[in-house]
Amino acid sequence: MHATERQSAIVTAVRERGLCGVGDLAERLHVSDETIRRDIRRLAARGLVRKVHGGVALPEPLRESAFRQRMDEHAEAKRAIAEATAGLIENGESVMLDTGTTTAYVARALTGHRDLLVATNCADIARTLASRNGNRVYIAGGEIRADDGAVLGHEAIRFVERFQVHTAILSIAAVDLDAGLMDYYVDEAEFSSAVIRHAQRAVVVADHAKINRRAPVRVAGFEDIDVLVTDQQLPLDYARRLETAGVNLIVTG
Repeated sequence: MHATERQSAIVTAVRERGLCGVGDLAERLHVSDETIRRDIRRLAARGLVRKVHGGVALPEPLRESAFRQRMDEHAEAKRAIAEATAGLIENGESVMLDTGTTTAYVARALTGHRDLLVATNCADIARTLASRNGNRVYIAGGEIRADDGAVLGHEAIRFVERFQVHTAILSIAAVDLDAGLMDYYVDEAEFSSAVIRHAQRAVVVADHAKINRRAPVRVAGFEDIDVLVTDQQLPLDYARRLETAGVNLIVTG
């Protein structure tokens, strides 16, 4: 396993379990304790993990709160972003939405639309738009995550691959000038990447708190998306980077 893959696996393991011992990680990844300690030092230097006695944990900035709590964070900004995003969608359009608090707000903003074909991996979004105004709603099959109603993994990817929609609407955990779009989990990043590949137009919705922020896993580059909707003006270097990548920036504030 390459060092980058191993370090990504360490961050994922810690994010899932909260705290991991050096010995457990070494056994899991089939390397020596010293290799794991070296990886931890490098990850800690980048701010992605926090060293603790005998192991490793995630630093506080990388901890996500519960989904319902996150729905209340920057709620007005997310509603404004959702309204602007809904204005990009025509009646009768095919749309794919991933799991996220901002995309959940987008689904609510789309309840006045008619005859949509909606594909999603989120039970909350499916419930919001199903049996309404002639919509057809499809949801990925598999185990539903308790916190946010998400379905992820190989079956969810296979579900995405059956579609070629007009617009993908994606929430994102972090937007970094160099790395692009980032997320906390490998399986979420893989799902979002698949959605981008199976849409004619990719719209990313991200409030100001996600800008100039890093997460452990890269989802896509700016050149892979078409529109970014946010609620505050971006720093000049971000605006220029998006313009160079051909991304249409929509600011609701």
